[in-house]
Amino acid sequence: MTAYWGYHLMLDCSGCDFDSMTNKQHLQQFIKELVSAIGMTAVGEPWIERTAIGIPDKEGFSLYQLIVTSNISAHFVDFSRQIYLDVFSCKEYDQEIVKKIVENYFSPTRIKMNFLYRNADN
Repeated sequence: MTAYWGYHLMLDCSGCDFDSMTNKQHLQQFIKELVSAIGMTAVGEPWIERTAIGIPDKEGFSLYQLIVTSNISAHFVDFSRQIYLDVFSCKEYDQEIVKKIVENYFSPTRIKMNFLYRNADN
């Protein structure tokens, strides 16, 4: 069995619910539930800020949650109703739980999942 240092899930989501992805309180609830559901431990509060202001095809909230075993980050693009979410951890987690929570919170019409095993030595 190969030992991996990290597990990196990337979700590219389209057709997301605009009201949900542009509501900061909703994003705070989302990240707290996600961290708990995949068995991680948050380090501090999530950082959620509007970014790319004035750049219509990029503007939206960005989210960053430090976790004991690495981080969770996301960018929510208002104009295109897209979400780009990364979950990176040296602790294993269930990818399907991440996908299900994203579906419940943002109702995307499409989710493209990419997953990488990370190991600098192999």
